[in-house]
Amino acid sequence: MTDRVRVDIEVLPEAEGLDLPDYASPGSAGMDLRAAVTEPVTLAPGEIKLITTGLRIALPPGFEAQVRPRSGLALKHGITIPNAPGTIDSDYRGVVQVILANIGREPFVIERGDRIAQMVIAPVTQAELRPVRRVDDTERGEGGFGSSGRS
Repeated sequence: MTDRVRVDIEVLPEAEGLDLPDYASPGSAGMDLRAAVTEPVTLAPGEIKLITTGLRIALPPGFEAQVRPRSGLALKHGITIPNAPGTIDSDYRGVVQVILANIGREPFVIERGDRIAQMVIAPVTQAELRPVRRVDDTERGEGGFGSSGRS
């Protein structure tokens, strides 16, 4: 068992009665987030909607929450998160919401309590930027966007 960081969570009225985010197995990296919708929401192909979880979290300094797609929804239905991973900063105290997009071919219905995303709590390192005249060269240099090949 690894160390756990404590994250306070507030359940808003729209999420009452829903399971809290939890890990599906001992080795899971992400906790499932559930839709706190009051009635079914249909995502048409090509549509993007903001879905509430009805939760507020208080991350400790030095941590973020990453909101990621669920692989089963992506594979089976084309449901993804267009800004994946979405970042929740340690000083954000608003409602956790998930931007869902339907890149599939069929409408997709989100019901109350559906597992819509996963949330990974991760440490963050803040960088101190230091202006220099020129950054060091490397063997790769300016090569990008596939310049390192396919194999």
